[in-house]
Amino acid sequence: MTVRVLLVEDDELLVKRIESHFNGSGFNFVIDTTGTQALEIVQTRQFDPLQAIQLAIVDIVLPGKDGLLLAKELNAFTNIGVIMLSSRDSQSDRIAGLAQGADDYICKPVDLLELELRMRALCKRIVVENDDSEDYIEYADIKVHPEHRTLICGNGEEMRLTEAEHKVLICLISNAGKATSREKLSEEIGQTDWSPADRTVDVLIGRLRKKLGDEKDQKRIVTVRGKGYMISLG
Repeated sequence: MTVRVLLVEDDELLVKRIESHFNGSGFNFVIDTTGTQALEIVQTRQFDPLQAIQLAIVDIVLPGKDGLLLAKELNAFTNIGVIMLSSRDSQSDRIAGLAQGADDYICKPVDLLELELRMRALCKRIVVENDDSEDYIEYADIKVHPEHRTLICGNGEEMRLTEAEHKVLICLISNAGKATSREKLSEEIGQTDWSPADRTVDVLIGRLRKKLGDEKDQKRIVTVRGKGYMISLG
């Protein structure tokens, strides 16, 4: 199976390195060096199974468009996986990328083997168009598809979850009735360097609460002081 990848990167040398590394690996790249055409490229191809983009790799600093804004648009208007590339390696930068809907964040200089492994891991979560399975994980009025990363809640609207959001929500539902620590949730999304100051999980919880329609005085995901987070009936 060929995976079509939109690579939004203005560093020509890096583009060539990536294309060379992935030659013959089953990944087919479409290049946008400015970011201005990315959303249009994805949307115009989405209904053609032979041309549809499954994954986007987006540099944060682009000459034509802010990469964080592009990640937000791709998350809002498409159903593809998004990996951010950046020379910015601080925790706040990583959180900013995840907050805009990115599924993963890789710091430059890019290790191509690491990039490939993360791409393959993310591809396993991509929606398969011809999969008719309707098996959902359910809790109260929350329905989460275990493979398609989709959420149905409340009014019946189907929403896309990022890979990290999906893993966190599945973990909370699997442990319904008891608190799950931030460290445990951090491990679920693949972080191995968690510290109490790390706010990545908190950002993901905030995004999930928004998608679940949580209100200030009535939350489906509640904070258990000193212990972590817990899914409730709302």
